[in-house]
Amino acid sequence: MAKITISRPNQADEIRDLTAEEETQRQTDISAETARLEADAEAKIAADAKLASGKAKLKELGLDDDEITQIIGI
Repeated sequence: MAKITISRPNQADEIRDLTAEEETQRQTDISAETARLEADAEAKIAADAKLASGKAKLKELGLDDDEITQIIGI
């Protein structure tokens, strides 16, 4: 079981075991954060792939890197 440190101004810190409810909530929070981070990473990968695809299509149209940069601003 995990421990929690409770700090209060002008008092000594209290270190105790988490209750069963707190431990359950902690695990839920960790799972939710992990899922959010994975979704963010997947979204970034997809956005990067779309950007690369767009640049490749513009190159196929005959634009050079400077022109592409001017168009998309990156």
